[in-house]
Amino acid sequence: MLAVKTPKVTVIPAKKDQLPLNVLSGEAVRRLRVAAYARVSTNNEEQLTSYEAQVDYYSRYIRSKEEWEFVEVYTDEGISATNTKKRDGFNRMVADALAGKIDLIITKSISRFARNTVDTLTTVRKLKEKGIEVFFEKENIHTLDGKGELLITIMSSLAQEESRSISENVTWGQRKRFADGKVNLPYGRFLGYKRGENGLPEIVEGEAEVVQLIFRLFLYGKAPSAIAAYLTGEGIKTPGGKTVWRSKTVESILTNEKYKGDARLQKKFTVDFLTKKVKVNEGEVPQYYVENSHPAIIAPEIFDLVQYEWKQRKCDGRWTSSAHPFSGKIFCGECGGLYGSKIWDSNTEYRRLVWQCNKKYRGGHCHTPHLEDTEVRAAFLTAFNAILNDRAEILAAYGEVIEALTNTADLDVERGELQNEADVVMELMKKAISENAHKAQDQEEYQRKYEGYCVRFEKARNRLAEIEDICLERTAKKVKIQMFMERLEKYGDLVTEFDEELWYSTVDYVTVFEDKRMVFTFRDGTEVTVKKGAWEAA
Repeated sequence: MLAVKTPKVTVIPAKKDQLPLNVLSGEAVRRLRVAAYARVSTNNEEQLTSYEAQVDYYSRYIRSKEEWEFVEVYTDEGISATNTKKRDGFNRMVADALAGKIDLIITKSISRFARNTVDTLTTVRKLKEKGIEVFFEKENIHTLDGKGELLITIMSSLAQEESRSISENVTWGQRKRFADGKVNLPYGRFLGYKRGENGLPEIVEGEAEVVQLIFRLFLYGKAPSAIAAYLTGEGIKTPGGKTVWRSKTVESILTNEKYKGDARLQKKFTVDFLTKKVKVNEGEVPQYYVENSHPAIIAPEIFDLVQYEWKQRKCDGRWTSSAHPFSGKIFCGECGGLYGSKIWDSNTEYRRLVWQCNKKYRGGHCHTPHLEDTEVRAAFLTAFNAILNDRAEILAAYGEVIEALTNTADLDVERGELQNEADVVMELMKKAISENAHKAQDQEEYQRKYEGYCVRFEKARNRLAEIEDICLERTAKKVKIQMFMERLEKYGDLVTEFDEELWYSTVDYVTVFEDKRMVFTFRDGTEVTVKKGAWEAA
């Protein structure tokens, strides 16, 4: 057996360029490259002052140390610390440090660095592996210190809980304001309103006119895409101050109840305070509907008419992006399909615009004829003038029956009863759930009772939805008739020239038949038949 030798230990010195302080006896001291990180989480004036003070303080402090070399004060302004993904200044600082440009990072506190424990520890460990130190002034923690990581874990956990508490307090405050009916709009990207002196929405006249124009163009028959194209062509700025409108922007304006002076609050909510993930509220948290919360730009009855028209056009497939007034308005009397525009003889002096059934040459066998653009215009004048001739009778008749046609008093009574039923059943459901949680009982019996409540609730809710649709339809009909009557009263003489606004505001649609008859259905429901060639004789 070989004899055991005494262990011999040889010390291998550390490479000096990997030591952050690089202090070796008898050698020159390399200046430490030092950076700082400053952040504020809001954009209010008080916080911005704090932000500027942090930047100034660290710039002076680092430069005052002879053994330090000033690198940069990295900053994030108006950014939350709960997640580092969107913090450009922070991420750039870490990248520079890992690239060997920084030896030491100074920051005010762990809460300024991050309120997320995982992010804090991950970043610190990543820097520590490269010999880069982070110094937290408030907590007096050096990350290269042996006790540093334990202290950081404790302190960053506290900071994370502080963030949670702040988030919950903010959420509670928001929901309290919602419950009190207090409305706050995103004014920077909301067309038509600004924050008034009393803190409530105040109408901006020029922008309000644009909103009214959008609603008027939609009622004239234009689709959101066509409206967007028109606004872009006119050089009108979007809510965000851009020059190009998108159909989605137009849609959001047309369907936003705030333009009629009401407000549905908490349409979205924050799911996680750390990730800041926002989700559309589908019943997870309460919503609040406030009527007459602020001045209206659009009359409520006009807004409701637009919602009805929106729903009807989607069902009928009458969306069109074309700027032509006849697009989406002419239907085939044989197959029910839309007429589309075609250019005939485009390269000759006989160039003309015609309309024909879109299905005629797409596997269909329709016998309805094509119509020249001029024929539709002339036929419309004939139809509208026929109504003008009977104007006195029409106005008198509608003046007597309009309320009867559109009255919703019976439905209002039923709606109240159903709402009460839904409220009662909801309370019974809550009571049943509570009793089952606190008392031992037959689960089959509980399930039968609970499912019975669910059936009652769904029945009431479905009928309420039906009533809402009926009321909306009746209200829309009333507004249509009123608008049509106003048009009739405006014209004293027969119309001799085609007018787009008159066309849009009076005609609902036109149906074309094989014998070239055109049946004009006006917005009040009146139908006028114009036979082939009748417009020529007129």
